[in-house]
Amino acid sequence: MSVILVTGSYDHEIRFWEAWSGICSRTITRTGESGQVNRLAISPDKRLLAAGIHKKVYIYEIANPSSTPLITFEGHNSNVTSVSFHLEGKWLVTGSEDGTIKIWDLRSTHLHRNYDNEAPVNDVVVHPNQGELISCDQAGRIKQWDLSDNICTHELTPAGDIPMRSISLAGDGSCLVAGNNKVLCSPVTSVISALTVFKGRCYVWRINDERSDRPRFQAVTKFQAHNKYLTRLLFSPDAKSASPPEV
Repeated sequence: MSVILVTGSYDHEIRFWEAWSGICSRTITRTGESGQVNRLAISPDKRLLAAGIHKKVYIYEIANPSSTPLITFEGHNSNVTSVSFHLEGKWLVTGSEDGTIKIWDLRSTHLHRNYDNEAPVNDVVVHPNQGELISCDQAGRIKQWDLSDNICTHELTPAGDIPMRSISLAGDGSCLVAGNNKVLCSPVTSVISALTVFKGRCYVWRINDERSDRPRFQAVTKFQAHNKYLTRLLFSPDAKSASPPEV
């Protein structure tokens, strides 16, 4: 298929659609298993579908009509919040509310690496150079993880401890955008109340080469994207625009 459209839901089902007609062409029904579908990702070669379902990650062959997963990864202790494929499909990275980031080897079907983030992970993306990960978490931090040295090499806290909900990288790795939900209390009181307003703010950084004398993450701008809770943002393929949704 030239266009693959897949949806997941709290009804526990995964459905494939003909994008141009809106016709459902296939449904994956997980008989006897519970758990909502939190995140989906399609491999770059369109061969595999990864589904973060509650605490597990299921890998399905897109061309295979069977509802039985090709691989099941188990190891997270809470909701899986992010799934991303390696460019060549060699491994998969996942983030979870259990505070860990895990890399799974798709060839050996085993857990390859585990990083302790120390706070619930809301989003993880693979850098286009395939040698770094960038994550954001409930503690308001954005981290860069070096896959060669297995360490966190950079950390940003653009809004203190306000949770960072979503991140997106430009396809050429030149720019990073992150979004949060900022809690603004009523001027009458200093505590969170019924009058509290959630503001979705976006932060933009230019990513410089590590060998440059400039900082790795150079702040460019920040702006108010929504007046409600920001849930997800995404760069366009040409990196000329980013689109943050709201609830």
